[in-house]
Order: sequence, then structure tokens, then C-alpha cells
Amino acid sequence: MRSSLAFFVAMGSIVTLGDAQCFTALREPEWPQKGCMMNGKIYPFGRTEKTEMCYTCYCNKYALQCCSAMIHPPHYDEEKCKVIFKRKSCDYDVVQKDDPSKECSFVVRMG
Repeated sequence: MRSSLAFFVAMGSIVTLGDAQCFTALREPEWPQKGCMMNGKIYPFGRTEKTEMCYTCYCNKYALQCCSAMIHPPHYDEEKCKVIFKRKSCDYDVVQKDDPSKECSFVVRMG
């Protein structure tokens, strides 16, 4: 339990400080011999395309390395619109607060 708390604190710090939203967790002694563990779920050695928390991860005998598989929401009018996150597809919709059936226009910045 202590190691899980330390993992989440470290993950939160790294994700907050990094632009790419990536983190690395060194292997814990209680992790299974043939994989890595995150949020109570075992991920086998190799690449995992998408976790339940929308990360692309790579597990090896030394660490678990993950990066966000989600694109950041674009710039939009925060007074009139809101972001609805769709966990199943790791995507989002930008919709009007007053009428969520209507999409909002937004600006995408590259670079």
C-alpha cells in the first residue's frame, strides 16, 4: 500500500511537470515476475497500446514507462463550453454548457 501511494505521488509530480505527460515507475519487489503493475492491474512485458487510464505503456524488467494516449483539449470558450471526456475511446467532446447536444467551435494550436 505504501509503495502504491509513493507511485501515485511520483506519477502526479512527473505528469504535472512534464509537457509530454509521461512517467516512469521503477519495478517494485511485489510486482509479478512477468509484468508490471499499475492501479492494481498487471501489464505484461512489452508494449500496451492503451490502459484503462488512457496511457500507452512499455513494461520491462526494470520499469514501467507510460505516456498519455490522449490529446489535450483545444482552446475553447470556457465560459460557454465544457469538455466531456470519453474514457472508452480516450477522446473528448467540446460542447455547450447550456445544451450539451451542440458542439462548440475551438481553436487548435500546432507547435
